[in-house]
Amino acid sequence: MTPELRQLRYFVAVAEHRSFTRAADALHIAQQSLSQQVTVLERVLGARLLDRDTRGARLTEIGRMFLPEARAVLARADEAVAVLGRAARGEIGRLNLAFLSSTANYMLPPVVRAFRERFPDVELTTDDVSISELVAGLRDGRYDAAFTRPPLVDDLATKTLVTEPVCAVLPEGHPLATRAELRLRDLADEPWVLTPRTSWPPWHHKYDQDFHHAGFEPNVVQRATSVSNLLGLVAAGVGVTRLAASAHSLRRTGVAFVPSPATTPTPSPHGTPTRTNQHYTTCSTWSPNWPRRPTYPRPASALTGKVHRVVGALKGRPSQLGEQ
Repeated sequence: MTPELRQLRYFVAVAEHRSFTRAADALHIAQQSLSQQVTVLERVLGARLLDRDTRGARLTEIGRMFLPEARAVLARADEAVAVLGRAARGEIGRLNLAFLSSTANYMLPPVVRAFRERFPDVELTTDDVSISELVAGLRDGRYDAAFTRPPLVDDLATKTLVTEPVCAVLPEGHPLATRAELRLRDLADEPWVLTPRTSWPPWHHKYDQDFHHAGFEPNVVQRATSVSNLLGLVAAGVGVTRLAASAHSLRRTGVAFVPSPATTPTPSPHGTPTRTNQHYTTCSTWSPNWPRRPTYPRPASALTGKVHRVVGALKGRPSQLGEQ
């Protein structure tokens, strides 16, 4: 039979106060209950810990040996409870983050730096991955949260963090590169470079809608698997593309970024298409069906909520999030 923590706590209190009466007062329990529990503890251990007389209680030789051990057990129990509380509040533990490759360049450094400064006891791991790897990792529990463009799927939750302009990206020196802005239909006669349709079908379905609304089907002359590759192809004069403004930080030479407002298919009261500013959104994403893991012993929201607060604080300083 194993002693209970309360019995150890009662024994330590009597030893420290050298009196059952004073110990009972300090513990706010009846003296009779205190005495009974200490007796049960001695019976469980098979040894007498205290000598009782009219002047109070004195430790036996075995009691003096046992006292530091009892204190150590109680201290460890208190520490365990404190650790559990910190874990539940998301102050310690491990957080596995994924960053979409096209957002990692400007989102990862400030977010990770700020998070580590505010929560130094959280072990933070990061991966720079494609959208398909990111979504698969969220679904199978490899990642607790991710920074990405909205994946446009129903089984993942998202929270918008940053919006930024969409730009047409042209080779430096292109006749249209000096324009103040370019609508999508202005690029109808240009060769295009895009990512493979299989890279993430929901996004390409949205691209198809945009091109349809602009009134043309793009002449795609080459496809590339990353934003860096797309920029290289544009710089080489292979074609044009559309990217978030922040992608300009990946390549400063050989390309021109021109803001690209959208034209929606919904007519205005005057019968003409409505012209609006178009933006790419960066969001945090996580799975509501996130599984528990032994290395991550608390609800995902405890730490992802802190990520949101860190990014929220940074949003007041646009340059730190790479906003243009």
